[in-house]
Amino acid sequence: MIPKVFKEVIELGDGRTVSIETGKLAKQAHGSVVVQMGKAMLLCTVVSNYKQSDVDFLPLTVDYREKFAAAGKYPGGFFKREARPSDDEVLTMRLIDRVLRPLFPKDYHAETQVMIQLMSHDPEVMPDALAGLGASAAIQLSDIPFETPISEARVGRINGEFVINPTRAQLAESDIDMMIGASADSVMMVEGEMDEISEEEMADAIKFAHEAIKLQCAAQVKLAEAFGKKETREYAQAEENEELAARIKELTYDKCYAIASKGTSKVERTDAFEQVKEEVKAAFTEEELEEYGDLVGKYFNKSQKEAVRELTLAEGLRLDGRKTTEIRPIWGEVDYLPSTHGSSIFTRGETQALATVTLGTSRDANIIDSPTHEGEEKFYLHYNFPPFCTGEARPLRGTSRREVGHGNLAQRALKGIIPAECPYTVRVVSEVLESNGSSSMATVCAGTMALMDAGVQITKPVSGIAMGLISDGDRYAVLSDILGDEDHLGDMDFKVTGTADGITACQMDIKVKGLSYEILVNALKQAREGRLHILGKITEVIETPNADVKAHSPKMITRVIPNDYIGALIGPGGKNIQELQKTTGCTIVINEDPKTTEGIVEILGTNQEGIDAVLANIDSMLFKPEVGGSYEVKVIKMLDFGAVVEYTQAPGNEVLLHVSELAWERTENVSDVVNMGDVFEVKYFGKDPKTRKEKVSRKALLPKPEGFKERAPRENNDRGGRDNRGRDNRRDDRKPREEKKAE
Repeated sequence: MIPKVFKEVIELGDGRTVSIETGKLAKQAHGSVVVQMGKAMLLCTVVSNYKQSDVDFLPLTVDYREKFAAAGKYPGGFFKREARPSDDEVLTMRLIDRVLRPLFPKDYHAETQVMIQLMSHDPEVMPDALAGLGASAAIQLSDIPFETPISEARVGRINGEFVINPTRAQLAESDIDMMIGASADSVMMVEGEMDEISEEEMADAIKFAHEAIKLQCAAQVKLAEAFGKKETREYAQAEENEELAARIKELTYDKCYAIASKGTSKVERTDAFEQVKEEVKAAFTEEELEEYGDLVGKYFNKSQKEAVRELTLAEGLRLDGRKTTEIRPIWGEVDYLPSTHGSSIFTRGETQALATVTLGTSRDANIIDSPTHEGEEKFYLHYNFPPFCTGEARPLRGTSRREVGHGNLAQRALKGIIPAECPYTVRVVSEVLESNGSSSMATVCAGTMALMDAGVQITKPVSGIAMGLISDGDRYAVLSDILGDEDHLGDMDFKVTGTADGITACQMDIKVKGLSYEILVNALKQAREGRLHILGKITEVIETPNADVKAHSPKMITRVIPNDYIGALIGPGGKNIQELQKTTGCTIVINEDPKTTEGIVEILGTNQEGIDAVLANIDSMLFKPEVGGSYEVKVIKMLDFGAVVEYTQAPGNEVLLHVSELAWERTENVSDVVNMGDVFEVKYFGKDPKTRKEKVSRKALLPKPEGFKERAPRENNDRGGRDNRGRDNRRDDRKPREEKKAE
């Protein structure tokens, strides 16, 4: 018997709906829900241990997976089983985690796992936009302590009209692709890319998405009430001691305020704060430290945070002595690495990124093969964050989710400035060498300079800035170019990238509830001023892209040929193209355009002579003489019945010059008229209707000898039959002998 199912339907306002239901699947999970839109279905579950973990943070794991079976596909590779998550799956996990994590109680430390899997795919639905809704709905159906329902929605803009959760086809026409995460009351997360939009347009897009999210949050509440809202579980809450907190604040607040106001470096500040912390510990007995040790550190950090925030709100000063709108000193350099195709260093304060650019063919494109999307990226960016960049020593565990997320943000910021006609596949790699505040934005700036150094003809330079916000409800301060320390003590941190004409990408995490759109727009406008300042520093180093790629970089030439000639260029078993690559030192890639009857040949090489040789070979292959035209040829082979000649303007393009076309006089021996290597003109007559082979003539361009007489054509000895062998008289052959004699 199928169990009772509880279901809520959400209207998107354009005829499409999203449903959330529970009661049928995964009932042993603490909360489970199926989200459906069209044919797309996601199963979202949550489980949280009833025992607190021995850690001082929430061990939350968000896992999002797209099953290949959901789209009726097989996983690629040798092992036909889903393995490590793709970058797109990791990015979806991060989007959900960033909205969920702040809404768990700060003292809730039970291991919690949110799992979302795509069970059925609809090509008209992008499932990542539904994952946040499903995760929150599953939590609402559980007894896990959680502040308020949230949801996420994608917003696009097509022909000036905003669209919620657009299809992939619609997104291709949109100038905005943003994911917004919010509760019914507050926007909490924004991430996306834009086509140089204004700050006001970005705020309008966020507002539009928030209205749709409010309906999704209300549907979760209704579903939980219909299902039967569970009592929130009890858990061992963190110990508090208000008397101890007041004592530590009295001992440390003024000292921390004084240290923060000195405007020292990161190392000096850290040492000074650590010294105050040790002084506090010294003020307690060993028995007190044994009893309250963890609380001492906790309340010291709280006191330090309050002091730093008050310094900024009261005096407009920051930890390193800057004013709220001030940008740290910047310097940059290009062409630093001699062997790369492009390189740059961007240093802002204590943050430094070294970027490289590599140019390749379409064969080097990043192939995307997921259950929901197949394609390739001809521009992509990778971001590396080694432990030494923050002065740490820790083991490397492969590419982290943070590295994937920061690299994706920088890639989104820059991909719009790569012109469509760029023939190369372009890979940018950012190596973060120092980090104290927004290495992802340093990556954007370094990437811009490296692209210009490589000779990639970007449309406009892009810069990026990380911003912060501190607010106590009555006062607020927007901080430009935040430090690492300011990242975690603020109420909002957001990164904005763009050209001089508008925003190209953003990433926001908003921690304060009910942030007004007025403050948001003001913060974005202050970010624009900072971006333009940084953009000016970039263009001081390199103003425009280099006119050409470097001497040691590969030059890319593309040539379009009819599909019929692709086989001839490749040769049997690839013989021709392999030999051509070997002799010229070039890489040759051939792609067939499925929309046309043409092939696109990519020629990549560092030696111009080699590239010219490949082009000459293609030109020769494509050479078509016109009927009646005269062409210079060279004898390359002598035969008894003629000479094989090649067109000098198309080496390798050969044709037979028959002995009868050498001269007007009768020619007994070919060598009497021409020899190997001789160069002369011939006339092209097209295909001979009898031999069906191309016909050229040398004698047609020579004057006839005086008194020359054309040989008379052979007489047609008609013996009464169509083939002159009397076959049409076969009836006479059948007559009796007597009749023949009588005749």
